[in-house]
Amino acid sequence: MSHKVLIVDDHWVVREGIKMILGTDDNYEVIGEAEEGHTALELMQKLQPDVILMDLNMPGGLSGLDTLKQMNVEQINIPVIILTTYNEDELMINGLGLGAKGYLLKDTSRDHLFRTLESALRGETLLQPEISARVFAFHQKPAVVHKHKDTLLTEKELIILQAVARGLRSKEIAFDMGIAERTVKAQLTNIYNKLGVDSRSEAVAVSVERGILHL
Repeated sequence: MSHKVLIVDDHWVVREGIKMILGTDDNYEVIGEAEEGHTALELMQKLQPDVILMDLNMPGGLSGLDTLKQMNVEQINIPVIILTTYNEDELMINGLGLGAKGYLLKDTSRDHLFRTLESALRGETLLQPEISARVFAFHQKPAVVHKHKDTLLTEKELIILQAVARGLRSKEIAFDMGIAERTVKAQLTNIYNKLGVDSRSEAVAVSVERGILHL
């Protein structure tokens, strides 16, 4: 049985391109498309897609961010993958905070598209290294971690949080810190519990929101 996909983008060419790519894999079926968020919300209720590919910036209608907000209000629990371009860093961070399960650049590869879809359908949040590098721009403006009165993160947890924001994996963090990988994973679990999140990307987004992590 194929996974049902809803495409939300104001550009016809983008929608057609995605449909063409998805049409090469029998595991996916595009069941609907919308040019803006109001129509998308109606189609979500009507068609019950398994996953949504949605643009953030849709002039003339309900934006992707506002659509995500409304989905939260209406408790529509369908995984959303954001379609974006390199010049939308702030929007991407906001979308992450609203529960997006991944990001795709509009010139992404076929393999990248399917990996992101598979991750979202498993309920996982996928933040690709090339996108995290752009969003957090650590090559130009290193992140600075600050203690915050509303957090109980330890110094070690703060260091790990900073590394996570830079897109490092647990194995790389462990190597840099000279500790076991299982220790990093245990610390990440503590961070998630303290911040009330369940993924790396959400931990970064919430930390930015609360002023724990400054970009």
